[in-house]
Amino acid sequence: MAAEDPSVSGVSGRYATALFELARDEKSIDAVKADLDQFDALLTESAELKRLVRSPVFAADVQLKALTAVLESAGISGIAANFLKVLTANRRLFAVADVIRAFNALVAKFKGEASADVTVAEPLSEKNLDALKAALKTVTGKDVALNVKVDPAIIGGLVVKLGSRMVDSSLRTKLNSIKHAMKEAG
Repeated sequence: MAAEDPSVSGVSGRYATALFELARDEKSIDAVKADLDQFDALLTESAELKRLVRSPVFAADVQLKALTAVLESAGISGIAANFLKVLTANRRLFAVADVIRAFNALVAKFKGEASADVTVAEPLSEKNLDALKAALKTVTGKDVALNVKVDPAIIGGLVVKLGSRMVDSSLRTKLNSIKHAMKEAG
């Protein structure tokens, strides 16, 4: 399955595929996905956790002890917790974000969903998220899972990446194109 999807390759793809197959066999895909998404959110929120995950300075046993405490505190258990501990023991915890991304791609493919990365200047309301999902569903014919990232640097508008297609309607891009046109004209 990993070979069919170019976003699921390399070390992270192999780990994600193994985890997906285990979760599928145990009929716990949704629970594992929820736990991994929760861990990914913790990673985004905590600079200390990000440092623990990415830094090669920490020994595996130190990483494992700290990770175990984080997982218990967050209520993450079962397959997802065991998987994260295996990544740590194998000194692959640094790749966890890529593994989670690849796992989510496998889940989306399994469920017949498409996945879109959306960058916005400020958080979208539920109404706007639903409208965006509906618009993307008409384009793809599939339910679309949104990975929303807030980046104030785009000023306004949004950037949508759906597979290999990208739509950039950000104000930053529009202003840059006007600036380049003015340079060429002057």
